This record gives sequence, C-alpha cells and structure tokens, in this order.
Amino acid sequence: MNPDRLFDNLRTQVQGLVPANMNISKIEFEASLVVIYVSNYDEFSGDLNLPRTIAQTIRRRVDIRPDPSMLADMDEVEKKIRKLIPDSANITDINFKEDTGEAIVEAINPNEVVGNEGELLNSLKKETGWNVKVIRSPPIPSRTISDVRGYLRHEADERSKMLKKVAKDLVRPVVDGEQWVRVTTMGGFRQVGRSASLLATRNSRILIDCGLDPGSDATPYFAIPEAEIGKIDAVVITHAHLDHCGTLPALFRYGYDGPVYCTAPTRDLMALLQLDNIKLAFGEAKKNLYSDADVKKEILHTIPIKYNETTDITPDIRLTFHNAGHILGSAIAHFHIGEGLHNIAFTGDTKYEKTWLFNPAVNKFPRCETLVIESTYGGHNDMQPSRKDASEQLGEYIKEATAHGGKILIPVFAVGRSQEVMLVIEELIRTEAIPNLPVYLDGMIWEATAVHTAYPEYLNSTLRTEIFQKNNNPFLAPCFKKVTTANMREEICHSPEPCIVLATGGMMSGGPVLEYFREWADNPDNWLLFVGYQSENSIGRTIQRGRSEITLPYKGKQVTVQIKMNRETVDGFSGHSDRKQMMKYIGTMEPKPDKIIIGHGEDRKCSDLASSIYQKYKIQTVAPQNLETVRLK
Repeated sequence: MNPDRLFDNLRTQVQGLVPANMNISKIEFEASLVVIYVSNYDEFSGDLNLPRTIAQTIRRRVDIRPDPSMLADMDEVEKKIRKLIPDSANITDINFKEDTGEAIVEAINPNEVVGNEGELLNSLKKETGWNVKVIRSPPIPSRTISDVRGYLRHEADERSKMLKKVAKDLVRPVVDGEQWVRVTTMGGFRQVGRSASLLATRNSRILIDCGLDPGSDATPYFAIPEAEIGKIDAVVITHAHLDHCGTLPALFRYGYDGPVYCTAPTRDLMALLQLDNIKLAFGEAKKNLYSDADVKKEILHTIPIKYNETTDITPDIRLTFHNAGHILGSAIAHFHIGEGLHNIAFTGDTKYEKTWLFNPAVNKFPRCETLVIESTYGGHNDMQPSRKDASEQLGEYIKEATAHGGKILIPVFAVGRSQEVMLVIEELIRTEAIPNLPVYLDGMIWEATAVHTAYPEYLNSTLRTEIFQKNNNPFLAPCFKKVTTANMREEICHSPEPCIVLATGGMMSGGPVLEYFREWADNPDNWLLFVGYQSENSIGRTIQRGRSEITLPYKGKQVTVQIKMNRETVDGFSGHSDRKQMMKYIGTMEPKPDKIIIGHGEDRKCSDLASSIYQKYKIQTVAPQNLETVRLK
C-alpha cells in the first residue's frame, strides 16, 4: 500500500478511537511514533492509559502532544524566562520538551523562585503556552548535554524531516516468500576492537555497533557487498565506548542517511568521546576519519530509546533495549524479527554483577533463539576478584606508593572505569584507609561524570540515593581536582608532592595519560596501576607485560622512555563479566537460546568459552572469525 494512503487510514482509525472531546489539530508520523497533536492538551496530559489503549489497537507507539501552534517560539520564551526568574536562582539550562509542552528550567537555587512563584509560572504558561517548571540542576552541569539539546533545538526542522522519512521507510512493502535471518561479522570477532555486526533479513539490514580498534585504529570491514552503506536501514549502538561507536560518524561522511538507535546517555557520551577523539588525532598528527560536522549529523539522526521500550526499526524488525550493566546507558539489543520468525539478542559488553554504578545485566527475555555475547574475559582462568577485594588491593598499592613519596598514575577510560575508581578512592580517603591525597582528573573524566549525574535513572539505587536524596555526592568530594590547562598538567608532573592522577587514554595508546607517564616512568618510587582491559595491540598491554623501555611520540618526534616505575594490575574494576559470571549469565538465562555466537575476545578466549558453554549447557555455539556469515533461520 502507498505510504500516504496507509497514513491516511491510520489517521481515520485513530480519530475513531479518541474521546469525542479531544480537539485534534493534526496526526503526524515520526519514525515509529504516531503523534496526535491536540489543542486541549491539558485535559489529556495526565491520562497514561489513553495512548496505551490506542497503541494496542493500531499496533504502533502513540504519543499525545500539545498543538505546536499553541506554543510560542522557544528562543523568545527562553528570553522571557531568564528575564522574569530572579538571577539568584542561578539558571544553568533550559530544556524544551515539545512532546509535553514543558519548559524545564534547571537552576542551582530553585527555592529562590519564591513568593509569587505559582503566579509567575502560570502567567508564563498563559502567555507562551509552555508549562514552565523549575527544578534543581544536576549536581555537575554537563556542557555536552546542553550542547546536544541546543543543537537539536536549532535543527528541529531538519530533525522533523528525518523522522518523517524514517516513518515512510518503516511502512515500505515487505518481500513475501521464503524468509531468512543472517549475521555477518564485520569486526570484533576473535579480537577486541572495531565491533560491528550486520543483521540481515530478506527485508532489512541492521548494523549493530560501528567501532574503532583502539590499538591500531582499524575500522570494520565495510568493503563487502552486503555492507553497502546505502543499503543499511538502521544502526544500533549498544554503548558509547569507541571500540563500539568510534567509526560511526565516518558512516555519515560516506553517505549513510538513516537512523541511529541507542539510549539517551549513549548518544551524549558517544558524541563527547568522538569529538575528543578528533582532538587527540589532531594533536598526534593522525588522520581523522571524520569531522565535527559528521558527529553533528550523527546526533541529528539519533533516536533515543529507553530500557524496556519496544520500537519498530524496519518493516520486519522490532528493537528492545535492556540494561547491560557495563557503562552508563549500555544496552543489550533484543531484536524481534517478523511475526515470530526469530529473536536475537546482542549483549554488547555486559557485567552480570551489581557494581558501584549499575545493576547487573538483564538475562530474562520474552523470547530469544540466538544470543551474541562477548568473551573479553572468557578464558578458562579469567576470574575477577570481588569489588570489595579490588578496592582493598587498590588501597594497599596507594599506601605503599605514598609511603615512599611516590606518585600514582591510573590510566582510565573517561566513561565507566573513571567513575568507579573515583567512588572507591573517595571512600578510601573518607574512611582514612589511605592518606588524603589530591586526586587529579585529566581528560574527559569530569564531563563524563557530569553526564552520569544527569541520568540518575540509569544508576543503581544506592548511588542514586547518595547523590540525590542524602545530598552526599561522592563525585564532588574535595579530594577531586579537575585538570583544566596544559600548564596545570605541567605543574602536577613536576611537583615533588605525592598525588593520584586519573588520566584518559585507558590503553595508553594516546591521550593525557602519556604526558604523565613520560615524566614519571623512570622513577622507581612512582606507580602505574592498570584497572581496565588492555587490548593485544595497545601500548598499555606492552607496558603491562614488563617492558623496560618503550618509544613514544612526543611533539612530532619519537622518544625512548626508560620504565622503572612499579607496574601493577588491579583486577575487579572491569565492566566486563568474568568467566564465572558469563557462565552464570547463560545458566540462569530465560529462555535458553538455541544458539550462541561468541565474539569480542581474543582468539583462544572465544573458542574456550564456546567449548565450555556447549559442554555444560549443550547449547550450539559458534565462535566465528571476522567476515563470516552465520545463518540463523
């Protein structure tokens, strides 16, 4: 059926389902959403059952919104809000939500909007149509989130066109006849890095992750016929680490124009890390795969999906995200294909344990015939200590280093490990288990932490309570000091005083961590503590193995660094499940899958985990190489 005729039929169907007193101004289609605009929105804004009832009948997601003509221009409204709300409220951001007609004002001192607050906000609503609400700002303001919101607001018309185009693509005719499902491995199989998989049916092609190899900058294998960029219907990103999203903006540079599905925190974090990656490549005279403009286009095309929210992404595939427990916003992507034809879940990176930040990964699904799972720590002897043991071990190393006046350098990824290590160090200092040292945060750590505090619903309940109810935010402890300039970094490097530095460049293949390492490596009183995975080709893995010297780039030259500092690895901080947790994840999974595809691990770990799962659970396992295709149906 012609899309326009189909949409007209849906409009007629919706109008027959709504109450007679609902004043519908128009019905539009945005991606998988049917959007009902009404002029008397206030009468229906609190009715959560109505959109659910309509959705069950028409089998599409439904959103009821205020008529845009009733809402004044956002820029003009923002000027009025800033003029009328007292300066003492200290506004940090204003976020307009067109789907609800709300203007959310974030202020450091919301209680300063006192006295005639109700009258002030009500008059703003009558004058502008927007329901203005004042809330307390997130504990740490995030420039990234503010910039993303501002850009989407500025490009609202372009985004609307994109969503309408996606809506038309979703109702294109499907090809009848024999149906099939295949997965092609384009990167990240029998290796860690450049993760990418192509899920293909007779009617759709979905790219799951689009990563970069942090050790070699290698990209996924796009030079294969089935991965032709113009024929990819949608991209799904499981989480924001660059080995899963680091090549995505390049996809837009070379012609991709479709949607990207991920959680909202993943959208913000991957933009942050991709933009930082551009700066690092420029500073190290490396070739950039993409520009800021490509990252902006990616943001414009991203459709955020919440956990447990199901949405159509092609005419024959529906997507649901579930918590993966790995980093903020990380998701297990569950695909329902056809009318019950096949169900497959891609775990991305998972942690099947409650951590300092997150709840454990989900392993209960309505249906799941195939599971694609990581095996970073899938080797037979890959057992991680508990979080408690890891905390104690870190404390012992810090005490030993500072007893001799040494400095401690901890390479970290900006997202995930940084925040967990911060929580542990804060507790060690607060409980006087280690000396009260300054803890310097260098790189994108502070901004990534700000994004964490902006999405409390993705954190575990214990941490949420500490930050938002007890007003005891451990991330704001006085020991933490943000490194803001190159001069400050230089001063820290040459200061005689003991300190702890958390610096980005988690695998030491680039980033500010190398600045400290070059200065401190030849002093046996200093310590280098690894708390995260070091890939096979990374500089970090080379140093971790005990090299006595290494050649590193410095100001356009190569310099040889003597390594005399202590090197230790603190296991237990990983955001990946260890061998025992992976086996338990499979053993308690409901329902049990018929087939498990194993990737995201070194060669022997993939094959070892595959063999063990088959022997223990009698589930068919496959550990493919890159560029293999596995038929599932």
